[in-house]
Amino acid sequence: MPELPEVQALVADLGSRLIGRRIARVDVTAFSALKTYDPPTTAFTGAKFTEVTRHGKFLDLMALGAATEDKPLHLIIHLARAGWIRWRENSPTPGAGRGKGPLAARLVLDDGSGFDITEAGTKKSLAVYVVRDPQDVPGIARLGPDPLEPKFTLDALAGILKRAGRSQIKGVLRNQGTIAGIGNAYSDEILHVAKMSPFKAADMPPDDVSTLYDAMQSTLRDAVARADGVAASELKAEKKSGLRVHGRNGLPCPVCGDTVRQVIFSDSTFQYCPTCQTGGKPLADRVLSRLLK
Repeated sequence: MPELPEVQALVADLGSRLIGRRIARVDVTAFSALKTYDPPTTAFTGAKFTEVTRHGKFLDLMALGAATEDKPLHLIIHLARAGWIRWRENSPTPGAGRGKGPLAARLVLDDGSGFDITEAGTKKSLAVYVVRDPQDVPGIARLGPDPLEPKFTLDALAGILKRAGRSQIKGVLRNQGTIAGIGNAYSDEILHVAKMSPFKAADMPPDDVSTLYDAMQSTLRDAVARADGVAASELKAEKKSGLRVHGRNGLPCPVCGDTVRQVIFSDSTFQYCPTCQTGGKPLADRVLSRLLK
């Protein structure tokens, strides 16, 4: 699943390609992906992109044009677990891809270039919204603070953890209503850098809060820096190459050499290093039933 660093890289990549360009059309081929009906996707026809930004893991493509009544119109995309954006330099064959394969939506610019929004697998959770205000998207309206914004200070994190009480820190970091943009992979990475168990209680001593804050900032900022300038087609490989424990079950920890372990919960897993994070003790899967859902 794309998380904050990858979505930020997509913002930079798409911004360099889209801003100032006019839209020929927006086609939705997987109709379950479109979560809104007013305004229609046809409102983008002839509009010009003016800004590309993000809200947590949500991409926000803003456009202006005659059909938008000179008011911003937002194409909001949440790539979910298996979604991605694939840039095309050339115009697609008319009608190609409709109702077939992983294609969920397609945006075509006035010169024929553009991008496809795809989703692999059978579990479809990718979402596309056309709205006048990003806050009209329920997932955006519920987002917690962004960990890379200036207002996300050490004191802000301390308050969040205090309110979370005895909730396990892994679940708190992943909860988008608490902190926006961190998912399964980077919560694993942050906790490994902080040398904390995924089951540690959120309401922790001040020194631990400071350690966690520093780990969060360094992990996310390093990942953003690595992804800067990387094309969308290469972001997945770049993300995987920079991970220390997530997705590395059975491999040696790059810090201490211990074997990275994993815990399976429902349809997801997380990875950790026993030596670095849990005093050398493997975690039992049954403990995971108490994770924040």
